[in-house]
Amino acid sequence: MNLQAPSRHRNADLDAVLADAFERFTAANPMSRERHQGAMASLPGGNTRAVLWYRPFPVTLVGGEGCYVEDLDGHRYADLVSEYSAGLYGHSDKTIAKAMVEVIEGGLALGAPNRYEAAYGAAIVDRFPAIERVRFCNSGTEANIMALSMARAITGRKKIIAMKEGYHGGVLTFAHGGSPLNLPFPFVFADYNDIDGTLALIKEHAADLAAVILEPMMGGGGCIPATKEFLLALREATQKAGALLIFDEVMTSRLHYRALHGAHGINPDLLTLGKYLGGGASFGAFGGRADLMDRFDPAAPGAFSHGGTFNNNLLSMAGGMAGFTKVLTEEASRAVNERGDRLRGALNKALADHRVAGVVLGRGSLMNIHFVPGPVTSPEPLDHVDGRIMSLYHVEMLLRGQHVTPRGMLALSIPFGDAEVDGFVAAFDDFLATHRSLLPQA
Repeated sequence: MNLQAPSRHRNADLDAVLADAFERFTAANPMSRERHQGAMASLPGGNTRAVLWYRPFPVTLVGGEGCYVEDLDGHRYADLVSEYSAGLYGHSDKTIAKAMVEVIEGGLALGAPNRYEAAYGAAIVDRFPAIERVRFCNSGTEANIMALSMARAITGRKKIIAMKEGYHGGVLTFAHGGSPLNLPFPFVFADYNDIDGTLALIKEHAADLAAVILEPMMGGGGCIPATKEFLLALREATQKAGALLIFDEVMTSRLHYRALHGAHGINPDLLTLGKYLGGGASFGAFGGRADLMDRFDPAAPGAFSHGGTFNNNLLSMAGGMAGFTKVLTEEASRAVNERGDRLRGALNKALADHRVAGVVLGRGSLMNIHFVPGPVTSPEPLDHVDGRIMSLYHVEMLLRGQHVTPRGMLALSIPFGDAEVDGFVAAFDDFLATHRSLLPQA
């Protein structure tokens, strides 16, 4: 492996090649560029969702069908963003669309219990082993806020152990030292997959530890899977300490028909959900042990109050239930995750064939390309990726008709087939062949 620092000449070449790619991208997308510039008059940076901003400017999408999207300039892309994992069902699924149209035509904001929420709740309880009771909200961020807040209220303790570089929502983001907008909970940070270090922290803070929260596979943190041994150790240690174990499965519940905790056979005390479970509408949910969740029963003395105008909104309830019960069958879940495993294997083979220092991490239908040597079991090595390489990869794949995220995360949808897998592998192979001299060498 070549561990020498890149030469100044290589840096100059990378800057020049990236500038050329930006120029070609700009020339190909004049209408998206114009829309972006106009948006800056009313939106700071022309943007209202930070993850969708990138250089030189983001393409504007105007439509989608199946696993393809189309932009303002008429380009068609195979969609591997999949709304950052929320687009599991692809675009314009007829079963989900039919359910949504029915509620739109029948009245949307009824201000009362409706005929979908209890049925959807029952379906979630039936499928996910950790959930005995569930409550709906409006986003994964909100679900995690509610889970952490109830853990503190139930235990009477304050501290929360989270993972370095983890992400649990817009005000619970811990990458690169965290955000100044984070909620002011007293967090203690552990290293992902570090059993000894995390157990030591649980023991040290046990007297005031309310909860440990983590994704069973890091999503925004780079698609790093937790080892089963790590999850089992946390399950045992939190029970011993009297703290609650929270699995954030906002992203990872798509990785197995019974969610990732079901695949591992490890039940946390609380589970949070979101993303695809709204069928394309906004959605969040938190659930878990009945004795914990029943604190929200309004008829019980001292019940926790949990409001939210759109908690049971008809679009999310009807569309979400249609997708969950009619589209995401066990067979469909297995197929999309097996296809993702095949794609990940092919991409890792391409990196090896071109002798590029890189690894594609993940599981099933979620994965992340990293231009660092593998194996990777914690986020720390990912801090050493040259951001210019990720920008080059991103814009070059867009120019090859592949809609991808700037950070290298890929999320497959159910309509994404073998032909699309082969098409992406071919485009990635071409990118590696074209730019191999600028990429880190293995």
